[in-house]
Amino acid sequence: MRTALVIGTGLIGTSAALALASRGVTVHLADHDTAQARTAAALGAGTDEPPQAPVDLCVVAVPPAHVAATLADAMRRATARAYLDVASVKGGPRRELEALGLDLTAYIGTHPMSGRERSGPLAATADLFEGRPWVLTPTRDTDTEVLNVALELVALCRAVPVVMDADAHDRAVALVSHMPHLVSSMVAARLENAEESAVRLCGQGIRDVTRIAASEPGMWIDILSANPGPVADLLAAVSEDLDETVRALRSLQSSDDAKRREGAGGVETMLRRGNAGQSRVPGKHGAAPAAYEIVAVLISDQPGELARIFADAGAAGVNVEDVRIEHATGQQAGFVQLMVQPAAAAKLAASLRERGWAMRQ
Repeated sequence: MRTALVIGTGLIGTSAALALASRGVTVHLADHDTAQARTAAALGAGTDEPPQAPVDLCVVAVPPAHVAATLADAMRRATARAYLDVASVKGGPRRELEALGLDLTAYIGTHPMSGRERSGPLAATADLFEGRPWVLTPTRDTDTEVLNVALELVALCRAVPVVMDADAHDRAVALVSHMPHLVSSMVAARLENAEESAVRLCGQGIRDVTRIAASEPGMWIDILSANPGPVADLLAAVSEDLDETVRALRSLQSSDDAKRREGAGGVETMLRRGNAGQSRVPGKHGAAPAAYEIVAVLISDQPGELARIFADAGAAGVNVEDVRIEHATGQQAGFVQLMVQPAAAAKLAASLRERGWAMRQ
């Protein structure tokens, strides 16, 4: 791939353009908001000048509701030899294109499974897709060369290609992305009018659950409007679980021993189902989940402290598999949770103590 046209210079489009441009591809940028395209160009994502000849690949990175119309316009103008979109839903846009009577041999629907809470070109990074799944949804009509160009894009963005049926993809993202976002927003909404004394008690758990609720609502209205059925079905199932859990909790309030036991059993069943589901979430690099041991180290909120603790862990010969920071309330300090292989935990803790770090017991 030598040339590309990216239509839509938001987070995903600009990030893809940055990745391509950094690997020597000549990238042209287009957006209905010309100022946004200029911003992306100023960041090094390419040029906002239109291509003078058909490019190798046209990447459509616009909201799902506008994908079909944007692709149809680009195809009718013969702007590229291959076309793809990066919208978060796949079945609907393809059916819209089919209804328009377009030749779809040069098109493939794709979806990079990566993003951030922030949107727009200023949030974009060339490494946004590194190591992340990038779904491709070819059909029997998809030209082999178009699939190869799409795979080249995924490789240049250093993502991991995953081939799926379009409708299966839409059901999957409803489960792992769209429904969880709404549930996160519902939990976060409980905080809106909560007493300040309660909000001050927020810890890492509530931060984890509500993190994605900070995303731009307008973007999510576009996404959910394109995939409402599967999301509604999943929320209906969650609603049934909520009703069962509420009944179980009400039973725990009863003065009747049998009802309390029944309530406790209902709550335990839900918690164990949660354990079973969480255990299926892929682990590091998409491998099977691994059980790590946490070494918690007290750290002050000062420049260079994180770098120092990672250097000391490296000096101990221990690989840190994952890391979290638990901030202390009202103090300029917190705990860094270093997740390591169980066999290495004692060695790391002893080495860090020798280097003066305070450990949580």
